[in-house]
Amino acid sequence: MSQFDELRRHHINLAQPRLGAEVVHATDDFFADKARLIDPAEPVFIPGKYDENGKWMDGWESRRKRTQGHDFAIIRLGAPGVIKGAVVDTAFFRGNYPDHCSIEACAVRYESDIDALRTAQWIEILPKSQLKGDSQNFFDINSPFAFSHLRLHIYPDGGVARLRVHGEAVPDWHRAGGLASDVDLAAIENGGEVLTCSDMFFGPKHNLIMPGRAHNMSDGWETRRRRGPGHDWVIVKLTTEGVPRRVEIDTNHFKGNFPDTASIDASRDGREWTEILPRTKLQAHTRHMFIDLNQGPVTQLRLNVFPDGGVSRLRVYGVATEAGRQAAVVRRINTLAGAESELRSCCASTEWVTKKAVHPWLS
Repeated sequence: MSQFDELRRHHINLAQPRLGAEVVHATDDFFADKARLIDPAEPVFIPGKYDENGKWMDGWESRRKRTQGHDFAIIRLGAPGVIKGAVVDTAFFRGNYPDHCSIEACAVRYESDIDALRTAQWIEILPKSQLKGDSQNFFDINSPFAFSHLRLHIYPDGGVARLRVHGEAVPDWHRAGGLASDVDLAAIENGGEVLTCSDMFFGPKHNLIMPGRAHNMSDGWETRRRRGPGHDWVIVKLTTEGVPRRVEIDTNHFKGNFPDTASIDASRDGREWTEILPRTKLQAHTRHMFIDLNQGPVTQLRLNVFPDGGVSRLRVYGVATEAGRQAAVVRRINTLAGAESELRSCCASTEWVTKKAVHPWLS
């Protein structure tokens, strides 16, 4: 398995439009629209297709630069998160790809306009690196901070088909309304994560906790047809420790290939499991709601499907425990670029700010 495949298997693409990601600015996109840079579809090449500016290319492409400097694009991530790696895909750009690229990131309000972004504190997370044409250029990134925006620099100009930015979502719960209210503890935008599954031949595991209802069968989690004993399953890590109040299993678009039955187990430590939903008959193309689960604090759920099939979405609505809320605050502060300045806005004591920045759980 390649590094790119391993990255996609374990981490979500934070720069995908269905999460709310958007290319908010580009210095130039004369030949190909900047929005295509994060198109979820794989890039294509259409021989003989031209528009009024020249050859149509599936990606972002600037004109040939005849002055000093270089081009760049700014991407607002779909969810703030810690970035683990990026793929700069130059598919079909052979004589017109950039020679090098670099990536900077910042953490600002999502609604920040271009003027605010120009003056933001940008941190380099990928130094200037050489690119290959018509290739998936993988870059390992290991910054500890959670970012909201990226700035992709290309040197000096040219075309990039796709940018994929894989990592872990770290929501700002203060701005999201807090964890004391009823929220979807499994949602990917809230920091939920699909840890592992028995099989995902037809549909990736991360689809299970994506926003909204599935657009079609490819937008869900689907296993191959099981020909032996056993059943398929998937384990979801909640955003933090919480108490599930109701669960939704949605088989939207799965009509001849939905699971016959399903059950759910829960765990607080990932080792000992307790059944919270007994094996229950499912229907095709249906939202199934289950309430009164009578379950204490948990951190993970295991959805079992019998014997196989497809589920489009799993929702786990509940409230975070006090320990869960504290853990979420700790994670937020530990991934905050410039944590000390934000803490200083709460208290002017240098000793307190230093203590909290290093050990945020201390009072």
